[in-house]
Amino acid sequence: MPYFIIIALSLIIDQLSKYLTVIYLKPIESYPLINNVFHLTYAENTGAAFSMFSGKQPLLIILTLIIIAALLFYLIRNLKTDQVFLKFSLSLIIGGALGNLIDRIRLNYVVDMLDFTLINYPVFNMADVFVVSGAVIFAYTILTSSTDNSVD
Repeated sequence: MPYFIIIALSLIIDQLSKYLTVIYLKPIESYPLINNVFHLTYAENTGAAFSMFSGKQPLLIILTLIIIAALLFYLIRNLKTDQVFLKFSLSLIIGGALGNLIDRIRLNYVVDMLDFTLINYPVFNMADVFVVSGAVIFAYTILTSSTDNSVD
């Protein structure tokens, strides 16, 4: 049950940050938190990461639904295991994916706002933070999991 709470909290944080972005940031477009380093910038992304597949919302919606379904299946299948980091990582990925999926279905684009202007990195959002953080934890968990490679 705690993993479904993590999914819900990720989704709430993402959607609340996007709501506040539209209300307060869209009218002014950008607000520097650290001038020329980190800004809050309103952006509409019609693609996936780095604007790949831009304008292909039906494809992105279908792919996202398939990925979410597969990850949910894997999470539910592993609920009784003691792999806390695995379940935590899957919960973050699912929550973030759901956040961007809601935008794609509702708006036909994803609202982005986090802008590292220092390195000219693409603008992103909290859902992206959850997906990437979950993916890093998932990779770490998989790479460090012990396997029995002994030969009898």
